[in-house]
This record gives sequence, structure tokens and C-alpha cells, in this order.
Amino acid sequence: MFAPCEVAVKTVSPAIRALLAKKLLEKHDMKETQVAEILGVTQSAVSKYHKNVRGTTIPIENIPEIQTIANQMIALLLKNPTQQTELINLFCRACSIIRNKGLMCSLCQQNQKTKTDNCDFCHAP
Repeated sequence: MFAPCEVAVKTVSPAIRALLAKKLLEKHDMKETQVAEILGVTQSAVSKYHKNVRGTTIPIENIPEIQTIANQMIALLLKNPTQQTELINLFCRACSIIRNKGLMCSLCQQNQKTKTDNCDFCHAP
């Protein structure tokens, strides 16, 4: 059995990092090495995010709420990358939005040994 948060670590986290990497590369004209340092990943990971090789399991680019949060995260990362508490709060808020929209449901179901048709864990208030 996998908890939804375990599935999110493998799917949502890379999707958010990929979105951040692409924005930093394309809209802020940063180099892959700079982005890697800011995000705390390798330059190779940033390259894979940029080429859509990694972080594409859950499509989040067209979700306005996620775009807003990503922009807030980038502003924080550029201004004060050590502001971990606020970054974590924004990351968790983005994950919550993704889960509430049901974008992770099929992936979560694939990782369950016992199938259930009425899971509402991610949609619970």
C-alpha cells in the first residue's frame, strides 16, 4: 500500500520542479547550472526537466492556480532561496491543488494492491 503522499513524491514533486526549472530557464534567462543550484538538483536533472524527459507524469502547466504558486516560488527563490518555510508551504499548497483536482488519482490507484472505487482522501476538506 502506498499513501497518496508517497505517490505525490514520485509524480507531483518532479512536475513542480520541472515547471520551476522551465520558467527559470525560459523567462529568467538562467543557465542550467544556475537553475540546478537554486532548485538543489543536478544540472542533468534540469536538462531533463527542460527537455520534458522528467517531470511530465502529471500535466500542470495549464493550471492557473499552479502557475500563480510557481511564480510566487520563483520570486522567493530569486530573492531569498533560504526562505524554506514559505517555499515548503507553497509547494504543499500546489500539491494540494493538484490532488484536489484529481490529477493524481489514476496514478495513486495504479500503486494500490487493493483497488477502491470510492477513495476521497485527496478531496477531503
